[in-house]
Formats: sequence, structure tokens, C-alpha cells
Amino acid sequence: MMIISASYRTDIPAFYGDWFINRLDAGYCLVENPYSSQPYRVSLKREDVDGFVFWTKNVGPFLPQLAEVHRRGYPFIVLYSINAYPRALEHAVVESRRAVEHLKQLADTYGARVPVWRYDPIVFSSITPPDFHRQNFARLARALEGATDEVAVSFANIYQKSRRNMDIAGRQFGFTWNDPADDVKRALMQDFLDIARAHGMQLSVCAQRQYLIPGAADARCVDAVRLSDVAGYDVTARAKGHRDGCGCFASRDIGAYDTCPHGCVYCYAVQNPAKARQHYQQHDVTGEFLIEKHNPETQRLRDTERL
Repeated sequence: MMIISASYRTDIPAFYGDWFINRLDAGYCLVENPYSSQPYRVSLKREDVDGFVFWTKNVGPFLPQLAEVHRRGYPFIVLYSINAYPRALEHAVVESRRAVEHLKQLADTYGARVPVWRYDPIVFSSITPPDFHRQNFARLARALEGATDEVAVSFANIYQKSRRNMDIAGRQFGFTWNDPADDVKRALMQDFLDIARAHGMQLSVCAQRQYLIPGAADARCVDAVRLSDVAGYDVTARAKGHRDGCGCFASRDIGAYDTCPHGCVYCYAVQNPAKARQHYQQHDVTGEFLIEKHNPETQRLRDTERL
């Protein structure tokens, strides 16, 4: 059995919920390895799936599908990113007030162990300096008190592909971004820890152990322990991080990069926002892949599966 991640590569709950349910009906999906382009099959049959980890910035469109996932007996957790940043940084994300309502609805319907709030990534800019984050984080933590027991945070890694998008947005909307010194980040992390504790939440740090201050936890976004609590039985996945410092358990991700049209300028998963919008518009809700590319290996895989 395997934990299925849906998905740190894109926002399946916000944009691809109907495709997801169609693949549950089919019992499998096909995924292309983003590095080798090799396609592979992922079983979605109940007997092969320990549970789902859903990643999203807007679970609202997915609430009917979540009810169906629950009805079919699959346990799941929802990692809900709520940053409430200025529109210059995330111009198409659902407003934070509605996102908070969604997260509370998840807790009321499925229990407080199901949703995990993510304040992630922490972007430093002229419109989001450290004091902005202190006030913003405190406001959101107050609103979410009692609806979740964990908030996962990390500082933005501005990769080359996101650097370009940040620079373009900065010129367009008149802001600058920066990467402050570690002492600034640790001071902010301490304030976050105090705020999280005051509102009944564990602060966890995602894949950045250099900022693990005393009292903070090592984040496990794909968390077999939490999933076990939700499921009511032991999910025995092994620890297998996605990158250095990652505390996640082993999983299979069924998403694809460059497919999320949210347009967050800091996003590591979208190199080309126009291509992401195009992929979304061309998406086949009945397809085996989230986005199918012209890959000669795909037919070979299909032929093999029919043998």
C-alpha cells in the first residue's frame, strides 16, 4: 500500500477535482516522472491506498469530492496554505476569509486532525517585511484557533525559475524582494512559535532544519502518524524525504508541474505561468494523465498493462 500525494506539484483540489474522481472510478492514473519523463501507473484502488494527502490553496471547489472520498472509505489529510499575501504576490488565490471558513469546515466535518494550516512560503519583500508577517500570522492564527493543531512554515527558496517571475511581478507592481540574514529569520520563527502556542498549535518547520528553534517540530507534510490518527489504524510508511531536510514519509505524487493557474509569483512548481494556464485550459477531465504529453513511452506502458 502507498500514501498518495495530490499534489505538491499542482493544486488538484482547486482545479482538478473532477479528474481526480474520474481516476478514482477508474482505479488508477498515469503520471509522468518530471525529471526522466518516464510514465508510470499509480493504483488508486482502495486496497492499494493507505490514504491521501491533499495540498491546496483553495479547498472550496473540492468539498463535494472530499465527501465522496470519505464515503468510499479513504482516509485523508488536507494541507491548506493560507498566506493572505498582497495580490501582487498571489493575485488569483481565494481570499483568506473564505479559506479560513473552508478550513474550519474541514475540521467540523472530518475532525481537527484532518486539516493542517501551512503558512508557506514566507516571502520577504518591501510589501511583506518581517513585521507584516508577525501581524499577518497572528491574525490568521487567531482565526484558526481550535480548527487545526499544527501550522507548518518555511522560508521561500527563490529558485531560478521563480526568481524570474518575482522580478517581473516586482517591476509590474512596484515592489522589491530580498532574502534576509538568518538572525532575522530565527527571530521571526521564535515569534511564530510563541503565537502558534498561544492558539493551541504546534509550529513545524518544513525542510529547513537550520531554523528548528527549541519548541518547534520537524515538519512531516506527508505524515503517516497523522494519517494513522485519521484512519484509526496504523499506516506503516517508511520515512523518505523529497529533498534534504524533508521529514516526509514515502508517497506517490500524482500531479504535474506547470499546471496550476493560481499565478503565485513565488511558486516553485510553475516556471511559466502562461503555460500553466494553457495546460489547465487544455486539460482532459477524462484523461489518464493530469496532463498528457506526446511521449512514445506512454503507449508502451499501456501495452504492457494490457498484457
